[in-house]
Amino acid sequence: MSSSLQRRLGTADATVLGLAAMLGTGVFAVWAPAASAAGPWLLVAVLLAAVVATCNAASTADLAVAHPESGGGYVYGRERLAPAAGRLAGVAFLVGKTSSAAAAAGVFGEYVLPSQPLPAAILVIAAGTALNTAGVRWTARGAYALVGGTLAVLVVVVVIGLLGPDPAAPGTAAAPDAEAVPAPGGGLGVLTAAGLVFFAFAGYARIATLGEEVRDPRRTIRRAVALALGITLLTYLLVAAALMVGLGTDRLATEATPLVTVVDAGEASALGVLVRAGAAVAAGSALLSVLVGVSRTALAMARRGELPRGLAAICARGTPRRADIAGGLVAIGIAVLAGPVAAIALSACCVLVYYAVINLAALRLPAAERSWPAWTSGLGLLLCVVFAALLPTRQVVITAVALAVGWTLCTLLGRAAASGERASG
Repeated sequence: MSSSLQRRLGTADATVLGLAAMLGTGVFAVWAPAASAAGPWLLVAVLLAAVVATCNAASTADLAVAHPESGGGYVYGRERLAPAAGRLAGVAFLVGKTSSAAAAAGVFGEYVLPSQPLPAAILVIAAGTALNTAGVRWTARGAYALVGGTLAVLVVVVVIGLLGPDPAAPGTAAAPDAEAVPAPGGGLGVLTAAGLVFFAFAGYARIATLGEEVRDPRRTIRRAVALALGITLLTYLLVAAALMVGLGTDRLATEATPLVTVVDAGEASALGVLVRAGAAVAAGSALLSVLVGVSRTALAMARRGELPRGLAAICARGTPRRADIAGGLVAIGIAVLAGPVAAIALSACCVLVYYAVINLAALRLPAAERSWPAWTSGLGLLLCVVFAALLPTRQVVITAVALAVGWTLCTLLGRAAASGERASG
């Protein structure tokens, strides 16, 4: 029996799987805090987020080819830099992605059950965790359906938004119901917004994990990353422009569910149900994907003794059930303690730290192992640090504390595990 995966995916399949990961939570939730920070310069923030996402994706893809194993930045940091760097990347990924799961659940609650968003968020995290422990995954065929449906919903929003609001429609007055995001304003505000919008691009790493399943990995992954990022950038620019035209920047900055609001403000308010359904499906699929990534990184760290060894257990279904459950419980905790906007900012800050480590690791790759020039990794490293530092101060401080505590605990666990191995040997 072969222990390797079948190479059955082509460029189109890999591109659609990447789009399924990117066209999720962010496109339905990130616009209010980003508009609050960037104001009329929101489109510039989207372009800057795309630049750092492209640099990060290039570094991730090259490292994934050089190190084809589970663990992502945790493995890359350990192998190319030092164990301490790997631990930092691993902790940043775990905190960032569990926050992303909480944000996805919060978006689900806001769009599906706005009167009781928190109970809905908790239930969808529990459901996603149960599906992951059962081994349910998005296949390439399912990703085609998901991407097609999400793009159809976004086309509706873009068309209605660009046509402008109906002056006679109810609800066109400002309705401040979203969390405010303090930002420095001006050019720095644009950079803050870019860091927040980066959250919406962060699913591109899904493509880099397909190295064992695609035909001609080096060429296919490179093309799929470029196509997925290009399509996502165009989509986000159109959606942002439509929301700015349909709602105005000031009102956009206050809306918790802006895509529904712009449809309701137009002449097709009945389509609001379609938008809510699209948001629910996209957020649910993003939640599944994120929780899988959390459990696999936890699995890799537990195998090295840097998390409790029990999280490395594989159940009869072939899934790390304990790691899946632990990730779900942490995501529920974050959902209870923080709203979707705060969770987005926390996730963006942690994930930017994670990709800073990846870009630094990619700079250590020899030229023969790179598909992209080294300057892309250098630029990605610089932008990750700048964007993370300019995110809302509260989330930056929480990130710093969480990473420091998590890194210290993982270091102590790793040393204890190493001492135990030496004693038994």
